[in-house]
Amino acid sequence: MATEIKAPNFPESVAEGTIATWHKKVGDSVERDELIVEIETDKVVLEVVAPEAGTVTEIKVEEGDTCDSEQVLGMLGAASEGGNDKAASQESAEKSDDSGQDTAPAKADAKPAASGKQHDVKAPSFPESVQEGTVATWHKQVGEAVKRDEILADIETDKVVLEVVAPADGALSEIKVQEGEQVESEAVLAVFAEGAGGEASGGDADASKDAGEPAASDGGSDEKVGDKILAPAARKLVAEHDLDVNKIEGTGKGGRILKEDVQKAVKDGSAKKSAKPSGGDVKAAAAPAPAVEGERPEKRVPMSRLRQTIAKRLVQAQQTAAMLTTYNEVDMSAVMALRSQYKDSFQKAHDVKLGFMGFFVKAATEALKRFPDVNASIDGTDIVYHGYQDIGVAVSTPRGLVVPVLRDTDSMKLADVEKTIGDFGQRGREGKLGIEDMQGGTFTITNGGIFGSLMSTPILNPPQTAILGMHKIQERPMAVNGKVEIRPMMYLAVSYDHRMIDGKDAVQFLVTIKELLEDPARFLLDV
Repeated sequence: MATEIKAPNFPESVAEGTIATWHKKVGDSVERDELIVEIETDKVVLEVVAPEAGTVTEIKVEEGDTCDSEQVLGMLGAASEGGNDKAASQESAEKSDDSGQDTAPAKADAKPAASGKQHDVKAPSFPESVQEGTVATWHKQVGEAVKRDEILADIETDKVVLEVVAPADGALSEIKVQEGEQVESEAVLAVFAEGAGGEASGGDADASKDAGEPAASDGGSDEKVGDKILAPAARKLVAEHDLDVNKIEGTGKGGRILKEDVQKAVKDGSAKKSAKPSGGDVKAAAAPAPAVEGERPEKRVPMSRLRQTIAKRLVQAQQTAAMLTTYNEVDMSAVMALRSQYKDSFQKAHDVKLGFMGFFVKAATEALKRFPDVNASIDGTDIVYHGYQDIGVAVSTPRGLVVPVLRDTDSMKLADVEKTIGDFGQRGREGKLGIEDMQGGTFTITNGGIFGSLMSTPILNPPQTAILGMHKIQERPMAVNGKVEIRPMMYLAVSYDHRMIDGKDAVQFLVTIKELLEDPARFLLDV
């Protein structure tokens, strides 16, 4: 009996996803809970696993296509179904070989010679939430031989990158929309002629190599670079980070390079392209790839759709909220002394390092309990007061800044906070944070100090009404009991929505955090 392979249930904030990689093809057998397909959203990559053991019998949504929440992506049959089909195809192939005929002529007979039939290459049908896209890259040029389902172009929208594939074997005869130009849903991008561009690509793989063209990979949407086969999501990351694919070790089937392999290479820096000899000239080595004449070079590149969306949301947060920021400074001497005294025993007892973030999370939790307005959110004309503290912590990842949420921080111990934040950071770097990790949250903490920021104004994370900004700890001369002493000081900033929070409450909230951190025994002893 066939079983449906469905997309996960997307939360309300995610309208759709894009099929990034099928890890299994039709006919492949899978075990229960084995990874079948990855879905990329504008926030995280979701994994779809096999609901039971069996064989993939049908793929309904191809790589690069968009899908909705709980949409059927493919079908899973009993283990014997795919196996019989495969065996039948192998048996058929053997009979064909035994007949004494050449396989190459048989292949040629099965396919009509250059028919010259022309097709319009159209942009995909965009979802309602996407108005237009930008032609990011043409992977094939006019006259260049391509195979059916090979990628012709990438279209970048504000959420995902959509791939346009060849409708048949042949070649492009005309490109109507150039790279960087805007297109609407189902707009005609090019004209495609069947059988054009050399029949070598339609038949013999060796002939295509002689013509200078790489043989198409097994996956259709994959791309072969030299001896390496790249998944679509991996190819995009390689281009973004300008990596040398020959230095990346693929862990997928047949050495296929997956997205995780590229992320690992980015993290450890093992796949950077070798710098060209420059005779020791640092400026020459740092020059942009496209050489620009003159002593004042400039390079103009279009802003990515994803970056445009982030920009719009940040501006929207500032335009829809009456945002105001109050500042203070905290003497970190007590916290640093406590860390210095107990860091070894803490790590031995809990198998995690004692960091600063645990103290800030616990101090913010206590302050939120005392000032419920700061822990509230605005929903239209209603105010929602939360009887719990769920604190989001900004984490930097290769894909950008994400904000996973610590749940019920009032019941968490320092060790629990540090372990959870460490886990968030690790999974964030590996691209394995789920939607459920980032849903909700009643308050956010962001730490620009790890990058050296001395002071900044954090932007609200709607529908939350406040956010705390941490900064760099820097020794400064301070007046203490009539004497000048050098103390480790940190500037704190709280941005808040003045529609909900009065200035008095925001200032007292920040002062409370300051007092708790300067005397951490107060919140550890609940006094």
